[in-house]
Amino acid sequence: MTFLKFIYILLGTIAFFLGMLGVFVPGLPTTPFLLITAWLYLKGSERLYNKLLNTRVVGNYIREYQKQRGMTLRQKISSIGVMWFMITISVVFFIPDETVSMIVLIVGAIGTVVMGFVVRTARPGEDDPPQPDKHAEPSKESGKDDAAVKN
Repeated sequence: MTFLKFIYILLGTIAFFLGMLGVFVPGLPTTPFLLITAWLYLKGSERLYNKLLNTRVVGNYIREYQKQRGMTLRQKISSIGVMWFMITISVVFFIPDETVSMIVLIVGAIGTVVMGFVVRTARPGEDDPPQPDKHAEPSKESGKDDAAVKN
């Protein structure tokens, strides 16, 4: 193993733990850390990358992000909403120190900016082939066929 691969694996592992911590710590974003983990593991160890993608929760999350090439607006809004709900509960009920509350609020604001502007917004079904519009008016040719069928 080269030194550079070791660094990729080490940084990927740190990013993974920060991402997992983000599940429980309000304001700490999970998505960017998991995506960074995937990228770093891809560079450092194919085995760790595949292991990450084959985990039940995290792997599905990353594969879906890769498939869509981003998060849908709905996913972003729900993620930011849950994050701010948890931040509010933490600041109001569990964090008595004003300085720590301010830090949590600032980290939450940074997380919101990252989710809103750094993480790409994908359109639902963006990678699917275009589907015909069900409500579009029929073409002239199909209209002639319909008229012939009625007669």
